[in-house]
Amino acid sequence: MESEPLLSVRELRIAFDGVEAVRGLSFDVRPREVLAIVGESGAGKSLTARALLGMLPRGATTSGTISPDLSAHRGRRVSLVPQDALSALSPVHRVGDQLAAAVRSVAGVSRTEARARAVAALDRVGIPDAARKARAYPHEYSGGMRQRAVIAMATINEPDIVVADEPTTALDEERRDQVLRLLAEQREAVGAALVLVTHDMDVVRGHADRVLVMYAGRLTELGAADEVLARPRAPYTAGLLASLPQNAPPGRRLPALRGTPPAPGALPPGCAFAPRCPLAADSCHTAEPEPRQVSGRLVACHRWEELPYPAAELFLKERQPA
Repeated sequence: MESEPLLSVRELRIAFDGVEAVRGLSFDVRPREVLAIVGESGAGKSLTARALLGMLPRGATTSGTISPDLSAHRGRRVSLVPQDALSALSPVHRVGDQLAAAVRSVAGVSRTEARARAVAALDRVGIPDAARKARAYPHEYSGGMRQRAVIAMATINEPDIVVADEPTTALDEERRDQVLRLLAEQREAVGAALVLVTHDMDVVRGHADRVLVMYAGRLTELGAADEVLARPRAPYTAGLLASLPQNAPPGRRLPALRGTPPAPGALPPGCAFAPRCPLAADSCHTAEPEPRQVSGRLVACHRWEELPYPAAELFLKERQPA
């Protein structure tokens, strides 16, 4: 029997000056799972992650529910691995002191005990000579060590959920895989679920249990990662997968999604993806599709049954000259 979710998001809406950037999003986070939230820039994925933490930008208005509300327990029950490890660490405090402060903010322990936990956390993420490096400042760490330090900080209080917001952006493939392996190890060590925000579908492969694909602030597809990767049901998901370099047919141009996502205040009528979708029909331009159960997953698309398999050919045709 499926376990009760750790967190349930229902009809989440996030707006700025009346313009919605996240539009009626619903999903669950299950115990110990890795849920990847994927989409192009502007899809609303980072805003969704920040809403889980109660860290939305000033001026944001919200509706819907996030249950339970963990924002008052940030650092203890829910924590963040930010995109930029350097800016996440204070440049004027020693790394070990910052981790110790994170411990003392949620646990009534002595400074000595907090420092010992900080050293242990740095050692657990593979920082050599952790006791000495705990006394160093962030600028004395390499980029990779800073990344390890923020992961140590995010997991030091053994939270229920870790939110990692684009933790592999601008990393080469080797560094990316190192960070993802480290996140997996630390998540397993403390028994946490992981919400992994990324624009890279390649990150999902082998690193996520389920994947939530977002477009223009809404759910496009949600299901088991292996199944979505093997046979996407939404054209947008198929386009993201088709554009991965390893999916390029030999000797032919790389498939790609044409155009760019719409701005939140300039959404087209009907399905927001319709102007870019090679399968779009008249109905797609008049009515926005609601998520429906399709083969054990949620899909928001009028034309999902028409999506060919494999779908790369559909997007290759988009690249051919008229």
